[in-house]
Amino acid sequence: MYVGLGFGTIVVIIALVIAMSFRVLREYQRAVVFMLGRFWMVKGPGFFLLIPVVQQMVRIDLRTVVMDVPPQDVITRDNVSVKVNAVVYFRIVDPAKAVIQVENYYQATSQLAQTTLRAVLGKHELDELLAAREKLNSDIQQVLDVQTAAWGIKVSTVEMKDVDLNETMIRAIARQAEAERERRAKIIHAEGELQASEKLLQAAQILSQQPQAMQLRYLQTLANIAGDKSSTIVFPLPIDLLTAFASGRRQDLPPG
Repeated sequence: MYVGLGFGTIVVIIALVIAMSFRVLREYQRAVVFMLGRFWMVKGPGFFLLIPVVQQMVRIDLRTVVMDVPPQDVITRDNVSVKVNAVVYFRIVDPAKAVIQVENYYQATSQLAQTTLRAVLGKHELDELLAAREKLNSDIQQVLDVQTAAWGIKVSTVEMKDVDLNETMIRAIARQAEAERERRAKIIHAEGELQASEKLLQAAQILSQQPQAMQLRYLQTLANIAGDKSSTIVFPLPIDLLTAFASGRRQDLPPG
């Protein structure tokens, strides 16, 4: 009886050990397996066996991780203090390095992203920070990607979300923008005056070469003025016209 009970216990223990050896990983998961404390291999996805006690595994998720970078105090190259926050997209491409080379890959990436954000943005002026975000995002992404490669991590995208300025700087930027608009308006007005003067000069040169055209323009101007009935028009009579009229009258008079 005792022999049968002992045999049954052994069978149950073996069954439990076999059941504990079964592992199933999803498509986006990998298992970093250690045998007696030493790295053995990376397994998954799907079904595999893990020897209890002898082998241990660390489960790793290969999906893209979205990590918020908290607001960082940044002093730009032109000595302007701003607060900038960002979001970092990264994923693990080498599960073994992510487990062996760094204690906590998420925390390490987060701290590195914060320091890199301050270092890269501090090399640029405020105008670049506001107008060239795509370039700055690319610069931060490249720096992070190089430094996290040793941890088996690929940083795919970095996006700055908000750039917070104090009220004094906001008012200064508003005044600068207003001054810039006024400068452009004055330049456009001056260019219009220059083009108009050039056209008037060309018209004057053409009219000076054709006296008949000058007289037609003179008569057209009189017709435009005469359209306003409330105006009294006083205009000089051309001397040439009076001379021709006088000579004509003398010819019509009888001799003597």
